Amino acid sequence: MLYTHCKGLEMSNRNRVGVASDFSGFNLKEAVRRHLLSAGYVVEDFGQTDPSGHMLYFEAASALAKALQAGSCDRGIVICGTGAGVSLVINKFRGVYCVACESVFTAQKTSLINNANVLAMGEKVVSQAMACEMAEEWLRGVWCDGFEEQRRKNNERGFAALQEIERENFK
Repeated sequence: MLYTHCKGLEMSNRNRVGVASDFSGFNLKEAVRRHLLSAGYVVEDFGQTDPSGHMLYFEAASALAKALQAGSCDRGIVICGTGAGVSLVINKFRGVYCVACESVFTAQKTSLINNANVLAMGEKVVSQAMACEMAEEWLRGVWCDGFEEQRRKNNERGFAALQEIERENFK
């Protein structure tokens, strides 16, 4: 599958990104949203859209998770004060796999190795510049891209096991 984040180049359907934040992550979400729009992504906001609002973390995360489940977006970025609360909530939805990240390296690896379809970040933890870089690197990642055959098979088995655990426990 061809995938790129650059304007003017062919993109797969993975360019539809949902974003959401509660009140404590609003400024960071806005910075990331603007950055992604300028990079050519289609971005839809499912969280707090007014700086004077008071949306709570579980409301923002639930709204984004439901949008992912409905196919309104292909991947999501969710933000609160720490990234922890939103990641706890959003991981309670079937088919939604989120990792809270505090570094560019971790953001890259969650896409490449873990097949995470949601990136969580905290406004009180990462700077706006770092958050934009993390989002770019995470969105650039394609699961198992460049992996040798055995490593790819192991990751596929691991993800299948994760989905089986989800089926057993999300009844």
